[in-house]
Amino acid sequence: MARRTELDGGKDISASGKAEASEKPGTRPAQRSGSKRTKPRSGDAAPAESVQSAQSTADPAPPAAPQVRLDQAASARSEPVADAGRAPGAMAEAMARGSSPLTAKKLAENIERIEALGQRLMAALSSRPLPNPGIESPGPELFMAAANGWMKTLSEQPGRILENQVNYWGETLKNYANAQMMLARRQAGIPEDEAPADKRFANPLWQSHPYFNFVKRQYLTNAKALKDATQNLQLPDDTARRRITWLTNQIVDMMAPTNFLATNPDALERAIETEGESLVKGLENLVRDVEMNGGDIVVSLADRDAFSVGENVGTSEGMVVHRTPLYELIQYKPATDQVHQMPLLIFPPWINKFYILDLKPQNSLIKWLTEQGHTLFVVSWKNPDASYADVGLEDYVSAYLDAMDKVRDLTGQPRLNAVGYCIGGTVLSLTLALLKQRNDDRVNSATLFTTLTDFSDQGEFVSFLQDDIVSGISDEVSRHGMLRARLMSRTMSFLRPNDLVWGPAIRSYMMGETPPAFDLLFWNGDSTNLPGKMTMQYLRRLCQQNAFAKGGFEMMGHKLHISDVTVPLCAITCETDHIAPWKDSWRGVALMGSADKTFILSESGHIAGIVNPPSKKKYGHYMGSRDFSKDHQAWRESSSFAEGSWWPRWGEWLAERAGPMVPARDPGQGLAPAPGTYVHERAA
Repeated sequence: MARRTELDGGKDISASGKAEASEKPGTRPAQRSGSKRTKPRSGDAAPAESVQSAQSTADPAPPAAPQVRLDQAASARSEPVADAGRAPGAMAEAMARGSSPLTAKKLAENIERIEALGQRLMAALSSRPLPNPGIESPGPELFMAAANGWMKTLSEQPGRILENQVNYWGETLKNYANAQMMLARRQAGIPEDEAPADKRFANPLWQSHPYFNFVKRQYLTNAKALKDATQNLQLPDDTARRRITWLTNQIVDMMAPTNFLATNPDALERAIETEGESLVKGLENLVRDVEMNGGDIVVSLADRDAFSVGENVGTSEGMVVHRTPLYELIQYKPATDQVHQMPLLIFPPWINKFYILDLKPQNSLIKWLTEQGHTLFVVSWKNPDASYADVGLEDYVSAYLDAMDKVRDLTGQPRLNAVGYCIGGTVLSLTLALLKQRNDDRVNSATLFTTLTDFSDQGEFVSFLQDDIVSGISDEVSRHGMLRARLMSRTMSFLRPNDLVWGPAIRSYMMGETPPAFDLLFWNGDSTNLPGKMTMQYLRRLCQQNAFAKGGFEMMGHKLHISDVTVPLCAITCETDHIAPWKDSWRGVALMGSADKTFILSESGHIAGIVNPPSKKKYGHYMGSRDFSKDHQAWRESSSFAEGSWWPRWGEWLAERAGPMVPARDPGQGLAPAPGTYVHERAA
């Protein structure tokens, strides 16, 4: 027999949020479909005639639900609390009295678990260091600018403010009237939402139930009012407007009704189906995350116990052939008898770890490149601690040069092809400019994956790259010697808060679900610290001053210009990349001095667009002219679309620049098997 709940006004609940459940001994049987129950309005007394009518027309009255008598609860409250903060035994006994033995036992166990978890949570939260206000929010100047802008609008255009208020209250009254109409009819009496589909409101109760429908509609009304108010502010510049807009969107996303238990039908249904077990498991997940992150609440995106680097991720065969305090150099075992003469060296970003290119054999770019006949080397960066505080960008450039020297020594080849991914590509560009000024031609060609070199448009990072936040970061790295990994991860997550913060938190803490065993999300959570000096050089000189694309970036006795990058170049960008937007990558490539430039635009985002093996046949790509004299939009309009991965097209480009085939090179014994030792170092 289907169990009913007040959440849907008496509709059956199935397994997808409306699960069939058998009646348990000692619980109230489901009300039969033939009986109707009149629910009095809030604040009104139920008419006696209605109660008597319901009792006379229904089947024999079901047993009363277990209740806690006030005198029992009072006696439980008066009982002294046991040692270690455990729940008083009388409280559990009083709450369970009248239930079946199994239900009573489960209730008592859950109370004990909640007490223990509560103590652990408080202990973990108390270990959290004092927050740095400089990195928690923008400085007061921005909020003063917003307040002044609102006051200016009020004084100069009061009609606009009044119009917004009238529209808001009009929509609110309409939402209330619709809710009353639904309550009277006991069914949806309003048309479907005109707003775009929002996966947060996929549960049918958001449309069919008066309470949830009103909550959703009022939330959308509030969100629109806030966004309209932001757009109407008279602010000093576009940067301030973009920052205020971003903060407004953060508030709107945070206050979504799905983020609160009382207004989330999915979580309430799950709690009813599991008799509260989902909420206890959610508390367990919360305590685990707080303990694991030093008192900070950072939701786990993946099950950390499901993966082990070198065992089921990052498994391509190879050897560490060189190690320094800053990096390990891995040479991978060849997959062909013959290889191209010129070796290939990849510089991944040091914000995350290199095994994004080797998650599993089916989507491993590392494996695919060895199968194409390349002698492949990959750098694995050290996860720095406070002792690396004085490591700067010049040290990373020196590491690039050192790795190139080692590859040339091991292969006997004077030249090589290089790849840089994300910030790895940015610093590869600096290195190429330095080599140009030194008349060093060791790099035959360069490939840049989702790389920014011109920061004139700061994109979605504009909120974080202003002086107030950057000064806060400077204080942070002065205190700790590094930018801690969790702060960088938090910044990235709040660029997509519904997907990377609130959605996972709902599933983990409110639904009680175990984080998924997803290799990509596991890698995403395995982030690294950043050295203090390097962090500030990158933020101040590259991002804020845009020195490389403008006046020149001073390093190692040279002033490096983006136009000094003159080697044959292939840039891979991604259409929906929010970290390195393709139009910004295009602008940097256009400024480079190379006469041989190829630009490829892949579908999807920063990671999925790169980790896009041909076998998946999932995302296509665009190829256009090599004319960079116009803007990115002109290039896009002239480009042609090709189905499937860009890997084969790039493989052809690379093969043309990799020399003839020679016998395969084996890495030998080495220092340690791939993926090395540095990759196992997790940020505290």
